[in-house]
Amino acid sequence: MSDSDPKIDQLREKILSRGRIPRHIAIIMDGNGRWAKERGLPRVAGHNEGINSVREVVRECGRIGIEVLTLYTFSVENWSRPKSEVSALMNLLLRTIQNEVNELHKNNVRLTLMGYLDNLPASTRRGLLKGVKKTQNNTGLNLNLAISYGSRQEIIDAVRAIARDVLGQKITIESINDELFSNYLYTAGKPDPDLLIRTSGEMRISNFLLWQLAYTEIYVTPVYWPAFRETELLEAVESYQNRERRFGRTSDQLNRKTGTHSQ
Repeated sequence: MSDSDPKIDQLREKILSRGRIPRHIAIIMDGNGRWAKERGLPRVAGHNEGINSVREVVRECGRIGIEVLTLYTFSVENWSRPKSEVSALMNLLLRTIQNEVNELHKNNVRLTLMGYLDNLPASTRRGLLKGVKKTQNNTGLNLNLAISYGSRQEIIDAVRAIARDVLGQKITIESINDELFSNYLYTAGKPDPDLLIRTSGEMRISNFLLWQLAYTEIYVTPVYWPAFRETELLEAVESYQNRERRFGRTSDQLNRKTGTHSQ
């Protein structure tokens, strides 16, 4: 849809007027293969079309003031897919960064990466890191790509790093708490996601941000990722705004604290 679509403009204005914009949105971009299969196309066609969704979602997140957008781009489990598909995905990643990095830079977007980047083909890794370097001083939306990422391994890495620092007497066992542990994760320095979006209707989180999603609001849509665009993103944010985030407390406790009434 075009930038001047009146329905999108109206929904965006409604969301901005209400406030409570999530600081951090994480997305499990699912359904590329099924989107392609339903159209009689090869799976890679779904991945290609999904790039258009990424472009529009990044643009819209910048418009409404999202601080961090984390996209589950390629999981450690995805390496077990057919070699031809993995190769096509790696080439697509490289081409996409090469084609989009100037636009990201122009729009003040900062690119960051998390995951086992050493597992990537050298050309793909170099291209991604070049994009990170080019945008490192930007102050707008942080586009955070989870590539060759698995959350269980992330947690194990954090435990190992903490153990080394305890043995090295850099920290004490008694100092280990939620905040310290979070600082050893790949997402250190970023707020935990306020909203997790999963496309294609699957009801699981697939080894994604297991620690960080403890109190995240979850939004599942049947829309496949290649069909997920500005309208779908704004509808997810609107759903988030209609929820009451209690963090283990009761509605009455929250209302007494804020002086508001439940909707």
